[in-house]
Formats: sequence, C-alpha cells, structure tokens
Amino acid sequence: MELAEAKQSFIEAWGKLGSEWGINRTMAQVHALLLVTPDALTTEEIMETLSISRGNANMTLRDLISWGLVEKQHRAGERKEYFYADKDTWNIARQVAKERRKRELDPIIKILDKLSNVKGDKKDPEYKTFHKSVTDINKLAKNVDKTLETMLKAEESWFWGAIFKIFK
Repeated sequence: MELAEAKQSFIEAWGKLGSEWGINRTMAQVHALLLVTPDALTTEEIMETLSISRGNANMTLRDLISWGLVEKQHRAGERKEYFYADKDTWNIARQVAKERRKRELDPIIKILDKLSNVKGDKKDPEYKTFHKSVTDINKLAKNVDKTLETMLKAEESWFWGAIFKIFK
C-alpha cells in the first residue's frame, strides 16, 4: 500500500471510529488529516483533500478548536489561516478525556447528586429501587471522574504502568 492510499484509509477509519463514539464523521476525518500531515493546512487544502464544503470545513475546524484538538496559526505576510493538530497521542487522549468529562460527566454527576437526595419512604419499593439505582450510578460516575482526574494529571508512563499493575 502506498502512503497516499494509507493516509486515505486512516482518515476513513478515524472518521468511522469517530462516528461510533458519537463524534461527527467529518470532524474526525479533518482531525485525522491534520494528525497525519506534518505541516499546518489551510481551510482550502482541507476542503480539497476531503471534498467538503467551506461551511462544513469552517464549522468542523471551529469545533476541533473548541475541543482543544486543533490550533489556528497565522503566518507573517499571509492572510490565510492555517490549522495544526498536536501529534502527541497522550496529549490528544487527555484533551478528549478532559472535554468529554466537562461536556458529559460533570453535568450527569450534578444531576445525580440532586437525585440522590430525593426524599421518600425508605420502605416504599419504588423509592428504594430509584434511590439504589441513582446512588449506584452516581458512585460509578464519581469513580470514573476520579480515574479521569488521575489520567489528566499523570505522565503517560506512570498512568499505563499503574493500569497494567491492576490487570496483572
């Protein structure tokens, strides 16, 4: 397989994986393109390579910037904007974990904390079932949150060493 074909295959696979994880396919494909390209690209280069519209490219790049996965760069004497993705997979994993935590885990923990304090008759089977389910899910969510916090603060080698010790 030639490099150009391999790059295209990676971009397609990353896009498919992204949509499996609930991320827009185009967003994942733009990220993949920037991951495997050594230099920053312009919006036009991204549009041409992926055959997407300017509106789609602009919206996708904005989203990737808001996720902290892509940065906008300017070059002296040029009006064009360039976009670059960090190539360090540990940084990428931590940034995705940080954003998913902020967007998904933090809000559900907030709701579960409220729901854990719902008053009711402790002998009522409906209340008991509700309270146990919410309390158990809240406990799990907080354990996931602690694990993410550890990951976000850790160096890659320490984190994986600790994880592998657990599974030995």
